[in-house]
Amino acid sequence: MYNILICDDERDIVNALKIYLTNPEYALWEAHTGREALDVMARQEIQLVLMDIMMPELDGISAMVKIRERSNVPVILLTAKGEDSDKILGLNVGADDYITKPFNPVEVAARVRSQLRRYLLLGGGAVKPQTLRIGGIELDDRSKTVSLDGESAVLTPKEYEILKLLMENPEQVFSPKEIYRRVWNDAPCGGENTVAVHIRHLREKLEINPAEPRYLKIVWGQGYKMERGGGQ
Repeated sequence: MYNILICDDERDIVNALKIYLTNPEYALWEAHTGREALDVMARQEIQLVLMDIMMPELDGISAMVKIRERSNVPVILLTAKGEDSDKILGLNVGADDYITKPFNPVEVAARVRSQLRRYLLLGGGAVKPQTLRIGGIELDDRSKTVSLDGESAVLTPKEYEILKLLMENPEQVFSPKEIYRRVWNDAPCGGENTVAVHIRHLREKLEINPAEPRYLKIVWGQGYKMERGGGQ
C-alpha cells in the first residue's frame, strides 16, 4: 500500500484526483494548504505528493522546499497553463515532475506510477511495516494504537510519533533536536526540554521501572534510542 498526498485548495480538484487515482494499492490523503500538507507528512509516511502551487497559508513551492529538508519523496506539482516560471522554479528546487490543469486522467495515473516506480528503484520507497514490535511493546500504525504486554497504552499524538520514530529505527540514537525536527516539523530552537518531557512520559507509560528503562534508553551527551532487546 502506498500513501499518496493530494494537496490543492480547490476541493473539487482534490476530489477529481482521488477518483483518477482510485487503486487498491493506493491510500489517498488530502490537504488544502501547504501547511496542512506538512502536518499530514509529519504524522503519516507518504510515498508521493501531488502539490498545487498557488495555495493560501503556505504556497506549494515553499511547502515543497520544507519537504525536501527532510524527505526525498516524489513531488508532482499541479500547475496552471500560465505558470511556466513557477514550473521552472519548482523543478529547480526539487520537484520531480508537473501536471498542467486541466488534467488528463490517464496522464495523471501514468505520471504517478512512473514516479513511484523510480522512487522504488532508487530504494527510497520501501513501505514500512504497519505493525512494529520490540519486546513487549507493539505499535499498530493502522489503528494508531500502542500496547504493552497486551495491555493498551494511551499515548498523546506526539508521544506516539516519538515512539514510532524510535521503533522504526531500533538502536539508532536520535538527538533531542532531531526528534523535535521530525516530530514537530519545526526548527528545534528550545525543543530539547519538550522532547525530554515527552520521553519521560513515555517511560512512565511503557516502562515497568521508569528510573531503569528497558526500552527507551538515553545515550548521555547524544540523545535517545529504542533498545531492541529490551534489556537492562
